[in-house]
Amino acid sequence: METTKDAVPARPEDAKLGLFANVAYGIQHILTMYGGIVAVPLIVGQAAGLSPSDIGLLITASLFAGGVATILQTMGLPFLGCQLPLVQGVSFAGVATMITISTNGGIQAIFGAVIAASFLGLLITPVFSRITRFFPPLVAGIVITTIGLTLMPVAGRWAMGGNSRAEDFGSVANIMLAAVTLAIVLLLSKVGSSTISRLSILLALIAGTAIAYATGMTDFSQVGNGPMVAAPSIFHFGWPTFGVAATISMFIVILVTLVETSADIFAVGEIVETKVDSKRLGDGLRADMLSSMLAPIVGSFTQSAFAQNVGLVAVTGVKSRYVVATGGLILVLLGLLPVMGRVVAAIPMPVLGGAGIVLFGTVAASGIRTLAKVDYAGNMNLIIVATSLGFGTLPIVLPEFYHHFPTWVQTIFHSGISSSAIMAITLNLMFNHLRTGNSDQPSVFGAAAERVIRYSDLSQFQDGDYFVNGKLFDADGNEIPLVPAGGH
Repeated sequence: METTKDAVPARPEDAKLGLFANVAYGIQHILTMYGGIVAVPLIVGQAAGLSPSDIGLLITASLFAGGVATILQTMGLPFLGCQLPLVQGVSFAGVATMITISTNGGIQAIFGAVIAASFLGLLITPVFSRITRFFPPLVAGIVITTIGLTLMPVAGRWAMGGNSRAEDFGSVANIMLAAVTLAIVLLLSKVGSSTISRLSILLALIAGTAIAYATGMTDFSQVGNGPMVAAPSIFHFGWPTFGVAATISMFIVILVTLVETSADIFAVGEIVETKVDSKRLGDGLRADMLSSMLAPIVGSFTQSAFAQNVGLVAVTGVKSRYVVATGGLILVLLGLLPVMGRVVAAIPMPVLGGAGIVLFGTVAASGIRTLAKVDYAGNMNLIIVATSLGFGTLPIVLPEFYHHFPTWVQTIFHSGISSSAIMAITLNLMFNHLRTGNSDQPSVFGAAAERVIRYSDLSQFQDGDYFVNGKLFDADGNEIPLVPAGGH
Protein backbone atom coordinates (compact mmCIF):
# COMPACT_ATOMS: atom_id res chain seq x y z
CA MET A 1 0.00 0.00 0.00
CA GLU A 2 1.32 3.43 -0.91
CA THR A 3 0.43 6.86 0.29
CA THR A 4 -1.38 9.18 -2.06
CA LYS A 5 0.69 11.10 -4.61
CA ASP A 6 -0.13 14.45 -3.01
CA ALA A 7 2.72 16.77 -2.10
CA VAL A 8 4.63 15.82 1.01
CA PRO A 9 2.94 17.59 3.97
CA ALA A 10 4.84 20.17 5.97
CA ARG A 11 4.17 18.21 9.14
CA PRO A 12 4.51 14.39 9.29
CA GLU A 13 1.22 14.11 11.20
CA ASP A 14 -0.68 15.71 8.31
CA ALA A 15 0.07 12.84 5.89
CA LYS A 16 -3.05 11.49 4.15
CA LEU A 17 -2.83 7.75 3.54
CA GLY A 18 -6.23 7.07 1.98
CA LEU A 19 -9.47 5.55 3.24
CA PHE A 20 -8.36 1.91 3.43
CA ALA A 21 -5.17 2.71 5.34
CA ASN A 22 -7.02 5.03 7.71
CA VAL A 23 -9.61 2.36 8.52
CA ALA A 24 -7.08 -0.49 8.84
CA TYR A 25 -4.64 1.40 11.02
CA GLY A 26 -7.51 3.03 12.92
CA ILE A 27 -8.93 -0.39 13.84
CA GLN A 28 -5.46 -1.41 14.98
CA HIS A 29 -5.38 1.57 17.36
CA ILE A 30 -8.81 0.71 18.78
CA LEU A 31 -7.95 -2.94 19.32
CA THR A 32 -4.80 -1.85 21.13
CA MET A 33 -6.60 0.34 23.66
CA TYR A 34 -9.96 -1.42 23.87
CA GLY A 35 -9.09 -3.46 26.95
CA GLY A 36 -7.96 -0.34 28.78
CA ILE A 37 -10.95 1.80 27.88
CA VAL A 38 -13.50 -0.77 29.09
CA ALA A 39 -11.57 -1.64 32.26
CA VAL A 40 -12.32 1.62 34.10
CA PRO A 41 -16.14 1.64 33.70
CA LEU A 42 -16.17 -2.08 34.50
CA ILE A 43 -14.21 -1.64 37.75
CA VAL A 44 -15.95 1.57 38.86
CA GLY A 45 -19.41 0.26 37.93
CA GLN A 46 -18.89 -2.89 39.98
CA ALA A 47 -17.57 -0.88 42.95
CA ALA A 48 -20.58 1.46 42.75
CA GLY A 49 -22.93 -1.53 42.87
CA LEU A 50 -24.45 -1.03 39.43
CA SER A 51 -26.33 -3.78 37.63
CA PRO A 52 -24.70 -5.58 34.68
CA SER A 53 -26.93 -3.70 32.25
CA ASP A 54 -25.94 -0.34 33.76
CA ILE A 55 -22.27 -1.31 33.66
CA GLY A 56 -22.79 -2.09 29.98
CA LEU A 57 -24.13 1.44 29.53
CA LEU A 58 -21.05 2.85 31.28
CA ILE A 59 -18.82 0.93 28.84
CA THR A 60 -20.80 2.09 25.82
CA ALA A 61 -20.69 5.68 27.06
CA SER A 62 -16.91 5.46 27.58
CA LEU A 63 -16.41 4.24 24.02
CA PHE A 64 -18.55 7.08 22.66
CA ALA A 65 -16.90 9.77 24.82
CA GLY A 66 -13.42 8.46 23.99
CA GLY A 67 -14.21 8.63 20.28
CA VAL A 68 -15.45 12.22 20.46
CA ALA A 69 -12.42 13.22 22.56
CA THR A 70 -10.05 11.53 20.09
CA ILE A 71 -11.57 13.35 17.11
CA LEU A 72 -11.36 16.67 18.96
CA GLN A 73 -7.73 16.05 19.93
CA THR A 74 -6.55 14.93 16.49
CA MET A 75 -8.56 17.21 14.20
CA GLY A 76 -8.78 20.20 16.52
CA LEU A 77 -10.83 23.35 16.80
CA PRO A 78 -9.65 26.89 17.57
CA PHE A 79 -7.77 26.65 20.91
CA LEU A 80 -8.68 22.96 21.24
CA GLY A 81 -6.74 19.87 20.17
CA CYS A 82 -3.00 19.35 19.64
CA GLN A 83 -3.57 17.79 16.16
CA LEU A 84 -1.29 14.85 16.94
CA PRO A 85 -1.99 11.11 16.60
CA LEU A 86 -3.20 10.64 20.19
CA VAL A 87 -6.02 8.26 21.13
CA GLN A 88 -8.15 9.54 24.01
CA GLY A 89 -10.02 7.40 26.49
CA VAL A 90 -11.04 7.00 30.12
CA SER A 91 -8.08 7.74 32.39
CA PHE A 92 -7.06 4.96 34.77
CA ALA A 93 -5.44 7.48 37.14
CA GLY A 94 -8.71 8.22 38.92
CA VAL A 95 -9.99 4.69 39.53
CA ALA A 96 -9.06 4.51 43.23
CA THR A 97 -10.38 8.02 43.91
CA MET A 98 -13.66 7.38 42.07
CA ILE A 99 -14.22 4.16 44.01
CA THR A 100 -13.71 6.08 47.27
CA ILE A 101 -16.14 8.81 46.16
CA SER A 102 -18.76 6.22 45.16
CA THR A 103 -18.83 4.74 48.66
CA ASN A 104 -20.11 8.07 50.02
CA GLY A 105 -22.19 9.56 47.22
CA GLY A 106 -22.67 6.90 44.58
CA ILE A 107 -22.11 7.23 40.85
CA GLN A 108 -23.74 10.69 40.79
CA ALA A 109 -21.05 12.05 43.14
CA ILE A 110 -18.35 10.70 40.83
CA PHE A 111 -19.84 12.48 37.83
CA GLY A 112 -20.17 15.73 39.80
CA ALA A 113 -16.57 15.57 40.99
CA VAL A 114 -15.31 14.88 37.46
CA ILE A 115 -17.23 17.82 36.00
CA ALA A 116 -16.11 20.29 38.70
CA ALA A 117 -12.47 19.15 38.82
CA SER A 118 -12.17 19.12 35.02
CA PHE A 119 -13.50 22.68 34.90
CA LEU A 120 -10.78 23.72 37.36
CA GLY A 121 -8.26 21.86 35.21
CA LEU A 122 -9.47 23.77 32.15
CA LEU A 123 -8.84 27.05 33.98
CA ILE A 124 -5.23 26.22 34.86
CA THR A 125 -4.14 24.85 31.47
CA PRO A 126 -2.37 28.14 30.57
CA VAL A 127 0.09 27.40 33.39
CA PHE A 128 0.88 23.95 32.03
CA SER A 129 1.14 25.20 28.45
CA ARG A 130 4.13 27.38 29.33
CA ILE A 131 6.42 24.64 30.58
CA THR A 132 7.81 23.41 27.25
CA ARG A 133 11.33 24.62 28.02
CA PHE A 134 11.28 22.44 31.13
CA PHE A 135 10.78 19.32 28.96
CA PRO A 136 14.17 18.90 27.25
CA PRO A 137 15.19 15.45 25.93
CA LEU A 138 16.45 14.70 29.44
CA VAL A 139 12.98 15.00 31.01
CA ALA A 140 11.07 13.69 27.98
CA GLY A 141 13.30 10.61 27.76
CA ILE A 142 12.84 9.80 31.44
CA VAL A 143 9.07 10.10 31.22
CA ILE A 144 8.78 8.12 27.96
CA THR A 145 10.91 5.32 29.40
CA THR A 146 8.80 5.23 32.55
CA ILE A 147 5.59 5.13 30.51
CA GLY A 148 6.83 1.94 28.86
CA LEU A 149 7.94 0.40 32.17
CA THR A 150 4.63 1.32 33.82
CA LEU A 151 2.63 -0.39 31.09
CA MET A 152 4.59 -3.66 31.14
CA PRO A 153 2.69 -5.05 34.19
CA VAL A 154 -0.53 -4.36 32.25
CA ALA A 155 0.74 -6.46 29.36
CA GLY A 156 1.78 -9.16 31.83
CA ARG A 157 -1.67 -9.31 33.44
CA TRP A 158 -3.30 -9.42 30.02
CA ALA A 159 -1.02 -12.28 29.01
CA MET A 160 -2.02 -14.18 32.16
CA GLY A 161 -5.70 -13.77 31.34
CA GLY A 162 -6.69 -10.33 32.63
CA ASN A 163 -8.94 -11.49 35.48
CA SER A 164 -6.87 -12.44 38.53
CA ARG A 165 -9.88 -14.18 40.08
CA ALA A 166 -10.37 -16.55 37.16
CA GLU A 167 -9.31 -20.17 37.60
CA ASP A 168 -7.13 -20.08 34.49
CA PHE A 169 -5.33 -16.84 35.43
CA GLY A 170 -1.65 -17.39 34.70
CA SER A 171 -2.24 -20.78 33.13
CA VAL A 172 0.23 -22.24 30.66
CA ALA A 173 -2.46 -22.07 27.95
CA ASN A 174 -2.99 -18.32 28.45
CA ILE A 175 0.70 -17.51 28.47
CA MET A 176 1.35 -19.72 25.45
CA LEU A 177 -1.42 -17.95 23.54
CA ALA A 178 0.23 -14.62 24.39
CA ALA A 179 3.59 -16.02 23.29
CA VAL A 180 2.18 -17.22 19.97
CA THR A 181 0.64 -13.78 19.36
CA LEU A 182 3.98 -12.14 20.19
CA ALA A 183 5.74 -14.49 17.77
CA ILE A 184 3.25 -13.63 15.01
CA VAL A 185 3.88 -9.90 15.57
CA LEU A 186 7.64 -10.44 15.25
CA LEU A 187 7.36 -12.66 12.17
CA LEU A 188 5.01 -10.27 10.39
CA SER A 189 7.31 -7.36 11.26
CA LYS A 190 10.11 -9.20 9.45
CA VAL A 191 8.09 -9.61 6.24
CA GLY A 192 9.41 -7.53 3.36
CA SER A 193 6.03 -5.86 2.70
CA SER A 194 5.75 -2.53 4.49
CA THR A 195 1.95 -2.87 4.52
CA ILE A 196 2.02 -6.20 6.35
CA SER A 197 4.75 -4.97 8.68
CA ARG A 198 2.77 -1.89 9.67
CA LEU A 199 -0.39 -3.95 10.19
CA SER A 200 1.49 -6.60 12.16
CA ILE A 201 -0.30 -5.80 15.42
CA LEU A 202 -3.79 -5.95 13.88
CA LEU A 203 -3.04 -9.12 11.90
CA ALA A 204 -1.52 -10.77 14.97
CA LEU A 205 -4.61 -9.91 17.03
CA ILE A 206 -6.84 -11.47 14.36
CA ALA A 207 -4.64 -14.57 14.08
CA GLY A 208 -4.36 -14.93 17.85
CA THR A 209 -8.13 -14.66 18.25
CA ALA A 210 -8.63 -17.29 15.51
CA ILE A 211 -6.26 -19.64 17.34
CA ALA A 212 -8.09 -19.00 20.61
CA TYR A 213 -11.43 -19.72 18.94
CA ALA A 214 -10.13 -22.96 17.40
CA THR A 215 -8.80 -24.15 20.77
CA GLY A 216 -11.93 -23.19 22.69
CA MET A 217 -10.32 -20.32 24.59
CA THR A 218 -12.93 -17.79 23.45
CA ASP A 219 -16.34 -17.77 21.84
CA PHE A 220 -18.69 -15.30 20.22
CA SER A 221 -21.92 -16.73 21.63
CA GLN A 222 -22.70 -13.56 23.58
CA VAL A 223 -22.34 -11.24 20.61
CA GLY A 224 -26.02 -11.48 19.71
CA ASN A 225 -27.27 -10.80 23.24
CA GLY A 226 -28.41 -7.21 23.72
CA PRO A 227 -29.48 -4.35 21.48
CA MET A 228 -27.87 -3.82 18.11
CA VAL A 229 -28.08 -0.01 18.26
CA ALA A 230 -28.21 2.18 21.37
CA ALA A 231 -27.45 5.89 21.60
CA PRO A 232 -25.92 7.11 24.90
CA SER A 233 -28.51 8.51 27.29
CA ILE A 234 -28.10 11.97 28.77
CA PHE A 235 -27.66 11.73 32.56
CA HIS A 236 -29.02 8.17 32.53
CA PHE A 237 -27.84 7.70 36.13
CA GLY A 238 -29.40 10.91 37.40
CA TRP A 239 -28.15 14.44 37.84
CA PRO A 240 -24.61 14.75 39.20
CA THR A 241 -24.10 15.81 42.79
CA PHE A 242 -21.30 18.12 43.85
CA GLY A 243 -19.21 17.95 47.00
CA VAL A 244 -16.15 19.92 48.07
CA ALA A 245 -14.14 16.94 49.35
CA ALA A 246 -14.94 14.85 46.28
CA THR A 247 -13.99 17.73 43.98
CA ILE A 248 -10.67 18.31 45.76
CA SER A 249 -9.82 14.60 45.57
CA MET A 250 -10.67 14.48 41.89
CA PHE A 251 -8.76 17.70 41.21
CA ILE A 252 -5.59 15.97 42.41
CA VAL A 253 -6.34 13.29 39.82
CA ILE A 254 -6.78 16.03 37.21
CA LEU A 255 -3.34 17.42 38.06
CA VAL A 256 -1.87 13.96 37.55
CA THR A 257 -3.78 13.66 34.28
CA LEU A 258 -2.41 16.99 33.08
CA VAL A 259 1.14 15.86 33.84
CA GLU A 260 0.62 12.50 32.10
CA THR A 261 -1.11 14.05 29.08
CA SER A 262 1.69 16.62 28.76
CA ALA A 263 4.18 13.75 28.81
CA ASP A 264 2.21 11.85 26.16
CA ILE A 265 1.97 14.92 23.91
CA PHE A 266 5.72 15.48 24.12
CA ALA A 267 6.37 11.75 23.67
CA VAL A 268 4.31 11.42 20.50
CA GLY A 269 5.78 14.69 19.23
CA GLU A 270 9.24 13.19 19.69
CA ILE A 271 8.22 9.97 17.90
CA VAL A 272 6.49 11.80 15.04
CA GLU A 273 9.43 14.25 14.85
CA THR A 274 7.26 17.33 14.87
CA LYS A 275 7.37 20.55 16.86
CA VAL A 276 5.42 20.78 20.12
CA ASP A 277 5.39 24.33 21.49
CA SER A 278 3.48 25.89 24.38
CA LYS A 279 0.50 26.79 22.18
CA ARG A 280 0.15 23.25 20.88
CA LEU A 281 0.51 21.79 24.36
CA GLY A 282 -2.11 24.19 25.69
CA ASP A 283 -4.55 23.29 22.92
CA GLY A 284 -4.07 19.61 23.72
CA LEU A 285 -4.59 20.07 27.44
CA ARG A 286 -7.71 22.18 26.88
CA ALA A 287 -9.18 19.46 24.66
CA ASP A 288 -8.36 16.93 27.39
CA MET A 289 -10.09 18.95 30.09
CA LEU A 290 -13.14 19.91 28.00
CA SER A 291 -13.64 16.26 27.02
CA SER A 292 -13.37 15.25 30.67
CA MET A 293 -15.87 17.91 31.71
CA LEU A 294 -18.45 16.83 29.13
CA ALA A 295 -17.96 13.04 29.39
CA PRO A 296 -20.17 12.59 32.51
CA ILE A 297 -23.14 13.96 30.57
CA VAL A 298 -23.29 10.67 28.63
CA GLY A 299 -22.08 8.57 31.55
CA SER A 300 -18.27 8.49 31.27
CA PHE A 301 -15.28 9.76 33.25
CA THR A 302 -12.05 11.76 32.89
CA GLN A 303 -10.39 11.52 29.47
CA SER A 304 -6.67 11.37 28.74
CA ALA A 305 -4.26 10.20 26.06
CA PHE A 306 -3.57 6.46 25.97
CA ALA A 307 0.15 5.76 26.35
CA GLN A 308 -0.10 2.32 24.72
CA ASN A 309 -1.18 3.95 21.47
CA VAL A 310 1.87 6.19 21.61
CA GLY A 311 3.81 2.92 21.47
CA LEU A 312 1.77 1.79 18.47
CA VAL A 313 2.78 4.95 16.59
CA ALA A 314 6.41 4.13 17.34
CA VAL A 315 6.07 0.48 16.30
CA THR A 316 4.22 1.04 13.02
CA GLY A 317 5.80 4.32 11.99
CA VAL A 318 2.34 5.53 10.91
CA LYS A 319 2.35 9.15 12.05
CA SER A 320 -0.83 10.46 10.39
CA ARG A 321 -3.35 12.04 12.74
CA TYR A 322 -6.09 11.16 10.26
CA VAL A 323 -5.51 7.49 11.06
CA VAL A 324 -6.18 8.13 14.75
CA ALA A 325 -9.15 10.39 13.92
CA THR A 326 -10.61 7.47 11.96
CA GLY A 327 -10.02 5.34 15.04
CA GLY A 328 -11.99 7.93 17.03
CA LEU A 329 -14.85 7.66 14.56
CA ILE A 330 -14.78 3.88 15.01
CA LEU A 331 -14.99 4.39 18.76
CA VAL A 332 -18.05 6.59 18.30
CA LEU A 333 -19.66 3.88 16.16
CA LEU A 334 -18.84 1.26 18.78
CA GLY A 335 -20.55 3.52 21.31
CA LEU A 336 -23.65 3.57 19.09
CA LEU A 337 -23.45 -0.12 18.13
CA PRO A 338 -23.07 -2.25 21.25
CA VAL A 339 -23.01 -5.38 19.09
CA MET A 340 -19.69 -4.28 17.57
CA GLY A 341 -18.33 -3.64 21.02
CA ARG A 342 -19.27 -7.17 22.01
CA VAL A 343 -17.39 -8.53 18.99
CA VAL A 344 -14.23 -6.65 19.98
CA ALA A 345 -14.73 -7.72 23.61
CA ALA A 346 -14.46 -11.36 22.50
CA ILE A 347 -10.74 -10.92 21.79
CA PRO A 348 -8.99 -12.88 24.58
CA MET A 349 -6.84 -10.90 27.00
CA PRO A 350 -3.77 -13.13 26.41
CA VAL A 351 -3.85 -12.12 22.73
CA LEU A 352 -3.81 -8.46 23.76
CA GLY A 353 -1.02 -9.25 26.22
CA GLY A 354 1.21 -10.77 23.56
CA ALA A 355 0.87 -7.69 21.38
CA GLY A 356 1.20 -5.41 24.40
CA ILE A 357 4.69 -6.69 25.20
CA VAL A 358 5.92 -5.30 21.88
CA LEU A 359 3.91 -2.10 22.10
CA PHE A 360 4.83 -1.16 25.64
CA GLY A 361 8.43 -2.27 25.28
CA THR A 362 8.72 0.00 22.25
CA VAL A 363 7.64 2.98 24.37
CA ALA A 364 10.47 2.30 26.82
CA ALA A 365 12.91 1.80 23.95
CA SER A 366 11.86 5.15 22.46
CA GLY A 367 12.62 6.80 25.79
CA ILE A 368 16.05 5.17 25.95
CA ARG A 369 16.75 6.41 22.43
CA THR A 370 15.81 9.94 23.53
CA LEU A 371 18.07 9.70 26.59
CA ALA A 372 20.94 8.74 24.28
CA LYS A 373 20.80 12.30 22.90
CA VAL A 374 21.46 13.81 26.34
CA ASP A 375 24.87 15.30 27.18
CA TYR A 376 26.23 13.72 30.38
CA ALA A 377 29.63 15.41 30.42
CA GLY A 378 30.43 17.76 33.30
CA ASN A 379 26.90 17.94 34.71
CA MET A 380 24.42 16.12 36.94
CA ASN A 381 22.24 14.68 34.17
CA LEU A 382 23.19 11.09 34.99
CA ILE A 383 21.99 11.38 38.59
CA ILE A 384 18.80 13.10 37.36
CA VAL A 385 18.10 10.12 35.11
CA ALA A 386 19.02 7.60 37.79
CA THR A 387 16.94 9.18 40.55
CA SER A 388 13.91 9.88 38.38
CA LEU A 389 13.79 6.39 36.90
CA GLY A 390 14.28 4.85 40.34
CA PHE A 391 11.56 7.04 41.84
CA GLY A 392 9.16 6.22 39.00
CA THR A 393 9.88 2.50 39.18
CA LEU A 394 9.06 2.18 42.89
CA PRO A 395 5.24 2.14 42.53
CA ILE A 396 5.59 -0.25 39.58
CA VAL A 397 7.53 -2.94 41.44
CA LEU A 398 5.95 -2.19 44.85
CA PRO A 399 2.36 -0.99 44.34
CA GLU A 400 1.82 -0.95 48.12
CA PHE A 401 4.78 1.42 48.71
CA TYR A 402 2.56 4.44 49.54
CA HIS A 403 -0.34 2.60 51.19
CA HIS A 404 0.26 4.22 54.60
CA PHE A 405 0.38 7.74 53.19
CA PRO A 406 -2.61 10.11 52.84
CA THR A 407 -4.92 9.50 49.90
CA TRP A 408 -3.68 12.55 47.99
CA VAL A 409 -0.08 11.28 48.21
CA GLN A 410 -1.18 7.86 46.94
CA THR A 411 -3.12 9.46 44.11
CA ILE A 412 -0.12 11.43 42.89
CA PHE A 413 2.75 9.03 43.46
CA HIS A 414 1.01 5.70 42.88
CA SER A 415 1.51 6.43 39.19
CA GLY A 416 5.07 5.77 38.08
CA ILE A 417 4.56 8.19 35.20
CA SER A 418 3.64 11.16 37.38
CA SER A 419 6.30 10.18 39.96
CA SER A 420 9.12 10.18 37.43
CA ALA A 421 7.79 13.32 35.71
CA ILE A 422 7.64 15.28 38.97
CA MET A 423 11.13 14.13 40.02
CA ALA A 424 12.67 14.75 36.58
CA ILE A 425 11.18 18.26 36.30
CA THR A 426 12.21 19.13 39.88
CA LEU A 427 15.78 17.88 39.54
CA ASN A 428 16.18 19.46 36.10
CA LEU A 429 15.13 22.78 37.58
CA MET A 430 17.40 22.33 40.58
CA PHE A 431 20.56 21.38 38.70
CA ASN A 432 20.16 22.81 35.19
CA HIS A 433 18.10 26.00 35.67
CA LEU A 434 18.67 27.16 39.25
CA ARG A 435 22.45 26.90 39.09
CA THR A 436 23.10 28.91 42.25
CA GLY A 437 25.01 26.69 44.66
CA ASN A 438 26.06 24.14 42.04
CA SER A 439 29.60 22.87 42.57
CA ASP A 440 32.10 23.25 39.74
CA GLN A 441 33.29 19.74 40.61
CA PRO A 442 30.91 16.98 39.52
CA SER A 443 29.79 14.48 42.14
CA VAL A 444 30.91 10.87 42.04
CA PHE A 445 27.79 10.14 39.92
CA GLY A 446 28.68 12.77 37.36
CA ALA A 447 32.34 11.82 37.32
CA ALA A 448 31.44 8.20 36.71
CA ALA A 449 29.65 9.14 33.53
CA GLU A 450 32.87 9.80 31.59
CA ARG A 451 36.26 8.09 31.30
CA VAL A 452 38.98 10.37 32.73
CA ILE A 453 42.81 10.43 32.60
CA ARG A 454 44.76 12.44 35.16
CA TYR A 455 47.18 15.14 34.04
CA SER A 456 49.88 13.45 36.14
CA ASP A 457 49.46 10.34 33.99
CA LEU A 458 49.66 12.28 30.75
CA SER A 459 52.93 13.86 31.85
CA GLN A 460 54.59 10.42 31.72
CA PHE A 461 53.97 10.01 27.98
CA GLN A 462 56.61 10.99 25.41
CA ASP A 463 56.30 11.80 21.73
CA GLY A 464 55.82 8.68 19.66
CA ASP A 465 54.44 6.46 22.45
CA TYR A 466 51.61 4.25 21.25
CA PHE A 467 49.35 1.37 22.36
CA VAL A 468 48.89 -1.96 20.53
CA ASN A 469 46.73 -4.78 21.94
CA GLY A 470 46.85 -3.33 25.42
CA LYS A 471 50.64 -2.88 25.45
CA LEU A 472 52.54 0.43 25.48
CA PHE A 473 55.50 0.99 23.13
CA ASP A 474 57.87 3.91 22.63
CA ALA A 475 58.76 5.52 19.28
CA ASP A 476 61.48 2.89 18.65
CA GLY A 477 59.11 -0.03 19.21
CA ASN A 478 60.39 -0.95 22.67
CA GLU A 479 57.70 -2.14 25.10
CA ILE A 480 57.24 0.04 28.18
CA PRO A 481 56.28 -1.95 31.31
CA LEU A 482 52.91 -1.04 32.82
CA VAL A 483 53.07 -0.99 36.62
CA PRO A 484 49.79 -1.52 38.60
CA ALA A 485 48.65 1.26 40.92
CA GLY A 486 50.76 1.16 44.06
CA GLY A 487 53.44 -0.93 42.32
CA HIS A 488 57.16 -0.08 41.88
